[in-house]
Amino acid sequence: MLFLDRADAGRRLAAALTHLKGPDTIVLGLPRGGVPVAREVAAALGAPLDVVVVRKLGSPCNPEYALGAIGANGVRVLDPGAMRALGVTEPELEVIEGREREELERRTRRFRGDRTPLSLLGATAIIVDDGIATGSTAKAACLIVRALGAERIVLAVPVAPRDWTARIGDVADEFVCVATPAHFFAVGQWYGDFTQTGDDEVIEALAQRPAP
Repeated sequence: MLFLDRADAGRRLAAALTHLKGPDTIVLGLPRGGVPVAREVAAALGAPLDVVVVRKLGSPCNPEYALGAIGANGVRVLDPGAMRALGVTEPELEVIEGREREELERRTRRFRGDRTPLSLLGATAIIVDDGIATGSTAKAACLIVRALGAERIVLAVPVAPRDWTARIGDVADEFVCVATPAHFFAVGQWYGDFTQTGDDEVIEALAQRPAP
């Protein structure tokens, strides 16, 4: 165990991000588990908090096995190797993506309510999750944020595999991670309390920021 819970992880991650404190910095949590971490980072940096909603494209036989991920503005990141290994066809993928896009839109409406997204134009955007596994979700988030006009993208997580930056590629300008332990199997193994984050916790965190 490296972290007591997501709040503990967020405070420790924030300590590694103090060089990014400034008026143009915005913290973006990946719902749902990344939001409690991001809330601590935003509080420590005195930065506004928002979310970037991304959905994993799980395989038909194992929804937890990521074929890729999707986000706003039609962004789609795929793992061709995973698709070939599992024999997933493009028509099958379209069915999965259609279902996940509906859920993405539902969650976006639920999390934000009547609050408009924060403008990322010219901003330093810190994208925060509770950890990296395959990296497909984080990669999609970086592409979405770039498309929304962020000038600098920082991907920050408490824990990740040692090859995590290779998995993500060059979609971020800076990578920050508290720990990259050996024998990494799942994000949850490094938390004492990895209870699932609920929608209400995400909504509460966003409600604490001033409306733009």
